Amino acid sequence: MTETAARSWFERVPKVELHLHLEGAIPHEALWELVRKYGGDPTTPNLTALRDRFQYRDFPHFIETWAWKNRFLREYEDFTLIAEAVARDLARQNIRYAEIFYSPSDFFRHGLKTQRLTEAIRVGLSRVPDTRISLVCDLVRDRGRENGLRVLKETNEVKDLGVVGITIGGSEQDYPAEPFAEVYEQARELDFHTSAHAGEAAGPESIWAAIRTLKVERIGHGTRATEDERLLEYLAGTKVPIEVCPLSNVRTGVVKSIDEHPVREFVERGLAVTINTDDPGMFGNSLAEEYELLADQLGFSDDQIRSLIVEGIGASWLGGAEKRRLIEAFRKDRNWEE
Repeated sequence: MTETAARSWFERVPKVELHLHLEGAIPHEALWELVRKYGGDPTTPNLTALRDRFQYRDFPHFIETWAWKNRFLREYEDFTLIAEAVARDLARQNIRYAEIFYSPSDFFRHGLKTQRLTEAIRVGLSRVPDTRISLVCDLVRDRGRENGLRVLKETNEVKDLGVVGITIGGSEQDYPAEPFAEVYEQARELDFHTSAHAGEAAGPESIWAAIRTLKVERIGHGTRATEDERLLEYLAGTKVPIEVCPLSNVRTGVVKSIDEHPVREFVERGLAVTINTDDPGMFGNSLAEEYELLADQLGFSDDQIRSLIVEGIGASWLGGAEKRRLIEAFRKDRNWEE
């Protein structure tokens, strides 16, 4: 394939995404609408300046910028707006199914309630029928165990709005997983699926804690698993899916470059790998770009790209029959082959 043809295939091929934060995926135009709605920001006078803010010195600076952005999400209608904008962006990329994280407790200071916020998000998502989207509630590890228990209870009240699981994101380096053991046990009792961000801003011990203490079904990021040979062997043997986010890890400085990212090693060693964008509104990436970089810079073949897409379906929290139907539909799609 020529470079142009390859790029268009990455865009056209049907895809799924399992690690995507709603608040980090807001298209810049939609976020700029909210910045103007709330009177702007003297450091961000126009859309160009807004885009320039999304450059990070390190992971803590990324978290700081995340908090700045959240200042412009204050009303339920704001979440309907961004949910629709994100869903339309996914549909444009031919992402047929996604599991999207959202973080209700980040917005309690604005008087927003978990239940109504979830409803507002679902209203926006429902306006875009071309992409099926399930929700995953991020309990935000920085806010502690009691907040996690509260948000879990509130989320369970609106579970029928397509909330299928929980995770904990946030400042992994400062807030370990262990205090959330009871929260995760209750989540399982309520039939929620579970994942945790681990091995991004902290080392392999964070991944072990997610596995042993939280007993998660999937690991978000997992980048630093390479620092522990025994952990790599465990992940390969158990096939606990890893929600790998290559460009995110580069943009936040977790790895220095895409060439140094461990995704190739993960695949070669038999780990269950899915490819994701994490926060595309903040990193300027797309899922097509993630796959294109794997092909162009890490030597992944077209068949390996297709295998990763299928791996994503298998690692999703769809039912077994739904997974089989989606795999069959992808393989029959006219864009499945380049």
